[in-house]
Amino acid sequence: MIEQQQNNPLHGLGLETMVTELVDFYDWKILYAALRLECFNTNPNMAACLKFLKKTEWARERVESFYLYRFKRMPKGDAAQFELKPRERGFADGIVPRKPQELTIELIAEMRAKATADYEAMKQNKTRPQYGKDKPRAQDAYAQNKRSGHNRPAPSQDPSNPWGK
Repeated sequence: MIEQQQNNPLHGLGLETMVTELVDFYDWKILYAALRLECFNTNPNMAACLKFLKKTEWARERVESFYLYRFKRMPKGDAAQFELKPRERGFADGIVPRKPQELTIELIAEMRAKATADYEAMKQNKTRPQYGKDKPRAQDAYAQNKRSGHNRPAPSQDPSNPWGK
């Protein structure tokens, strides 16, 4: 019995083919600016880059995510999809990859600055983005209860208990 494969542009795609497509379209400098992996900066060559990416899982996943969402411009999934590794993610039937996003070093710097500003604003407001439209994450509810004191026991009225204040 042949199992139906997920609709994922990474299915059956080798690492060498993926990196070759990325380098041909973007160039080593843009890949380094976007991904910040030294294999794209220090003496970049295909053999050294592939060796590093094969040995370093987190770097390979970063490149695969970049390939999916910047090069193939697939739609972003929900929080459950982002818990999966890029090769395990699936997309709805009928969704096809689009033209690659045009990137320049200046555009990447602007995107990075905006992301940093958004992060700083989020820290100042002490708010978190909502994951899902109907329900907040369990960690958010716990943090809110912790701030409001709902998780604390009532103070003890026993004078012999020094910890009950």
